[in-house]
Amino acid sequence: MGITNRINFRNVRGDVFGGVTAAVIALPMALAFGVASGAGAASGLYGAVIVGFFAALFGGTPTLISEPTGPMTVVFTAVIAQLVASDPENGLAMAFTVVMLAGLFQIIFGFLKLGRYVTLMPYPVISGFMSGIGVILIILQLGPFLGHATPKGGVVGTLTNLPQMVSTLDPAEVALGVFALAVLFLMPKRFSRWVPPQLLVLVAGTLLALTVFSGAELRLIGEIPTGLPSLQLPVFSADQLRVMLVDGLVLGMLGCIDALLTAMIADSITRTQSDANKELIGQGIGNMMSGLFGGMPGAGATMGTVVNIQAGGKTALSGLVRAGILLVVVLWAAPLTRTIPLAVLAGIAVKVGFDILDWSFLKRAHQVSWKGTAIMYGVMSLTVFVDLIVAVGVGVFIANILTIDRLSKLQSDQVKAITDFDEDVPMSAEDKALMDQANGRVLMFHLSGPMIFGVARAISQEHTAMDAHDILIVDLQDVPHLGVTAALALENAIQDASDAGRPVFLSGARGKTLKRLEKLGTLRFVPPEHLLENRTAALKSALRLLAARDGVEPPRIAVEPGTAAL
Repeated sequence: MGITNRINFRNVRGDVFGGVTAAVIALPMALAFGVASGAGAASGLYGAVIVGFFAALFGGTPTLISEPTGPMTVVFTAVIAQLVASDPENGLAMAFTVVMLAGLFQIIFGFLKLGRYVTLMPYPVISGFMSGIGVILIILQLGPFLGHATPKGGVVGTLTNLPQMVSTLDPAEVALGVFALAVLFLMPKRFSRWVPPQLLVLVAGTLLALTVFSGAELRLIGEIPTGLPSLQLPVFSADQLRVMLVDGLVLGMLGCIDALLTAMIADSITRTQSDANKELIGQGIGNMMSGLFGGMPGAGATMGTVVNIQAGGKTALSGLVRAGILLVVVLWAAPLTRTIPLAVLAGIAVKVGFDILDWSFLKRAHQVSWKGTAIMYGVMSLTVFVDLIVAVGVGVFIANILTIDRLSKLQSDQVKAITDFDEDVPMSAEDKALMDQANGRVLMFHLSGPMIFGVARAISQEHTAMDAHDILIVDLQDVPHLGVTAALALENAIQDASDAGRPVFLSGARGKTLKRLEKLGTLRFVPPEHLLENRTAALKSALRLLAARDGVEPPRIAVEPGTAAL
């Protein structure tokens, strides 16, 4: 695995055009997210430049465009509000330190090769989580959209103050916000190929503010400092250290999910395979550097990535070109943005919120599974009104419990205690003949498929219901995996038979299954000569043992042609 991303100059024209197009779309989004977060428009621009550059240089997805995104903005907004409330003087600096911590966690995740596990969560959880973030982003923009500053208290504070904000709304700012939404929602897609609707809204909204609403007292972005950003050294507070670490972990995890989901989309479009762990390292470096220079956190941006690919971008050069163009804006063109109305940026952010909502799954979730629907809406509600990490934790826990219960019920049907031929158990003609000769005196405890911990109850129930028998055969020939809990339940059955003086044969245990039983000490109840390769050998040995006990010759078994006889 190389240190830097795959960059070559065989597609310069496509990469440059892709980078330029992605930069045009990134500019209004960076400004909108910077203002929405409370860190300022300049912070959004810095984040777009720095995260985009380092993620493109060190990431594992050549066409991925990284920048501040809606989900990252929502979490960062909450981080700023919390830390500034607790320490007005150093709160913003501590928020940028949280961005650095998020990047550090992402780098650690990458080096630990956790990339493939990050997105291994049920879709209803991801859908509810993302939709909840979309709802939060929309609600937090209601204040600026109506001509007011965002109230304190986050979602609850905004909803509480909504009646008062509506009664004292600013008609000019509302008109600009409505204009922005109208263009973004109604602009035909064929035109958006030539002019990004976000950029059109930004320019047209600014011109309206300077002409039609020139006499109104509009709230504007104001002056954005030109030049390179100043260094933001990490700032810690002993009282807030635990909170900062948790916020950094949440922000880092969200960035991982956001980036890797976007990388999956890029892979599906380009028919390539990205390096998830390397991507996490690249994202982490980008966020660490962004926080160090007062920039917003970022992740893989779906819109920018898709536009980059459609415009011809194929290598990481497109991401570097995009970052370079935005850097030119930061260094020389930033003063041109000072007259942009905040209401226009609020309209852009509201549209992003609508786009984050998983409309496709929301429309049909109730038709697919009521449990999945309940999980999705539950995660969405917890995300909006409680906490992001609580929402994901509760959602994943409940979804996994339901999945384990469903798998356990399916696997429980594969736990059978039989004394004669059972058509549900795949047995050869020889095995059937041997079972008939046993005449009910040999009980075969047949298990099939992976035995996870949820199957332990079924094993115990079958064990309890076992009829009297002379010999027990535990058949693990069709078991590829034996969990600890299931193994202990199986050990109880073996021990009870051994304590009752019934010989126990173990057939087909191999590989990890056999090692699991060895490590647990279960094999102490089974003589070495009773460990056999398959059920046929176990049945033959059991019949020999019965014949020896009865003092008779072992019977010859009549079987179909092509099979061996005892």
